[in-house]
Amino acid sequence: MSKTVLLGLIGAGVVGLAGCAVQSSPSPLMASSPVVNRSAELHYTVTSLPTSEVHVLRIPASAYQVVPAVAPEIADLATFAQQYDAIAVLNGGFFDPQNQKSTSYVTIQGQQVADPSQNERLVNNPDLIPYMDQILNRSELRRYRCTQNLRYAIALHRDPIPTNCELLDALGAGPQLLPELTSELEGFTATDATGTVIRDALGSRQPNARTAVGLTPDGDMLWVMAAQKPGVNPSGLSLSEMAEFLKSLGVTAALNLDGGSSSALFYEGTTVHGKLDAEGNPVRRPVKSVLVLRSAQNGQN
Repeated sequence: MSKTVLLGLIGAGVVGLAGCAVQSSPSPLMASSPVVNRSAELHYTVTSLPTSEVHVLRIPASAYQVVPAVAPEIADLATFAQQYDAIAVLNGGFFDPQNQKSTSYVTIQGQQVADPSQNERLVNNPDLIPYMDQILNRSELRRYRCTQNLRYAIALHRDPIPTNCELLDALGAGPQLLPELTSELEGFTATDATGTVIRDALGSRQPNARTAVGLTPDGDMLWVMAAQKPGVNPSGLSLSEMAEFLKSLGVTAALNLDGGSSSALFYEGTTVHGKLDAEGNPVRRPVKSVLVLRSAQNGQN
């Protein structure tokens, strides 16, 4: 399948991968994207920003299936790709590297396969007790079957399933980036009575490698991985900068996924890692859960 590199932001430089053709050119807490019939072509773009190289895979959802996957033990994206015969793989929800258990909910084919409330290191952490109710109700990317139609949505974990819809899959992470940033609602950040930030679990205001998934009104899904840039310090994007970038691409609903050393995107046999070490080398970190891209004809509804 050909890859086309498109201009992501006006005035930003564009960096193409080898062999690529280069061209220029709902409610606050729940937003969805219907699957509509459009072009079946994937578009892969790399945009060079001052502090980040941002990789974007634009997916016409009518021709493809995006589903979550979870490994018994943490694994790299290429391993997931081989196991699921995937066109592309994006790192997914949060997890504890020490016990290798998910700290995000994951549902596959209607069955919940990862439950953060069963992760003892999470729920027994005394520093997190004040935020536990919020942590267990963070946002997720959902895939519904509504009558005979498929639909993707971003919603809080406890949000109800829409009438006449069945939840097929869900991958939890957070916070939502669009239509509004929900960091405090979901327990990622907190401030005291004076407005001073007393908690920022994601370092949300600092540049870092970031991963996100976005939905557009016309039914496209965007996978976005903001990689750090060699020789630039600080490097990467803040959450608000990621939100603005997504908005510039026409995204109206977006979910932040695990970032930092977990940020990675596998596409057409190559994995791009977002985090760099002090020498500028990619940090290769295996992950617990991912999003998998497959042809709609090869996947299961």
